[in-house]
Amino acid sequence: MWQAEVRVDLDAIRENVSRIRSGTTAEVMAVVKGDGYGHGMVPAARASLDGGASWLGVCTLDEALTLRRAGITAPVLAWLLAPGLPLDEGIAAGVDLAAASLPQLDEMIQASRRAERPAQLHLKIDTGLSRGGATVADWPALLEAAAKAQSDGLIEVVGVWSHFVYADMPGHPTTDRQLAVFHEGLAMAEEAGLRPRYRHLANSAAALTRPDTHFDLVRPGLAVYGLSPVAGETFGLRPAMTARAKVVLSKRVPSGSGVSYGHTYTTERESNLAVVPLGYADGVPRHASNCGPVHLGGVRRTISGRVCMDQFVLDCGDDQVEAGDVVTLFGSGADGEPTADDWAEAVGTINYEIVTRFGSSRVPRVYDGERP
Repeated sequence: MWQAEVRVDLDAIRENVSRIRSGTTAEVMAVVKGDGYGHGMVPAARASLDGGASWLGVCTLDEALTLRRAGITAPVLAWLLAPGLPLDEGIAAGVDLAAASLPQLDEMIQASRRAERPAQLHLKIDTGLSRGGATVADWPALLEAAAKAQSDGLIEVVGVWSHFVYADMPGHPTTDRQLAVFHEGLAMAEEAGLRPRYRHLANSAAALTRPDTHFDLVRPGLAVYGLSPVAGETFGLRPAMTARAKVVLSKRVPSGSGVSYGHTYTTERESNLAVVPLGYADGVPRHASNCGPVHLGGVRRTISGRVCMDQFVLDCGDDQVEAGDVVTLFGSGADGEPTADDWAEAVGTINYEIVTRFGSSRVPRVYDGERP
């Protein structure tokens, strides 16, 4: 029995990864950070590997070690690492690490000594995002120090990488400029005596639209879960997540009834209201108040009034609604239900945020397509 649930179609993840893999000569790193974008990191990782991914990408060391504890032995890259972490545990577990500065490199060298094995490193260059990565000015010093550490047997530089700013806007000139900077960074690495096996730059959008950016490895994230990174395009991807709940209460109210906190919604006539047991504690954005789309009884409806911590209300007019009726917030859209893209448009965000929000421990995730 269930009250609310998030269903994840693992076959969709497998198919999406297979589709991406068939469109490139590069290897595929499926990004499963953020608990698999809300889909569940370990099941998403296994399905991605089934679909043809040969690498997994995460942000944190804890995420990488969780994959290892789950028995996943595929190559894993962890790239967002604060000072003072037990990097030696990651090195001992065969986790690849990202370095973007001399202090980070030094920490990894010290961790390699503690682990008594060389760290597998991916050096990151900032090609224009101004987020992670060494600046172009700092890149030569990082390369020089990394080349020395590698010759001393303390590390192995297996990758050089960066990240796009505007790949989700095909044709944006920034993408070409970043690609040029990346090529320059690779040439400098070669001059320093480094010849990494993996050069990687392409995210989901570039993996789907810019084959000239694929190099040796592509890093799809959003597309793994069937969501498109490019507005107006689907690329044949199939959304893997459906969020739904059962009506807990239905009641008839008079015209002019204020609904939910602050009475930001008032019924215009005598109406049937449905109370749905999902709220912002479960992933429903509070910004969805009076605008979030749902599907109930074969009809698209809009949340009435403010989204609460645990629930929201629907004004169903004269349509009959009963406790136990199923309300679908979003899914693939195949049955007329809203999609994560519809929700993103309604609340002024991106589809990434919508699915990632629904990782609440209170709402169980149910998996379709699990394999023994």
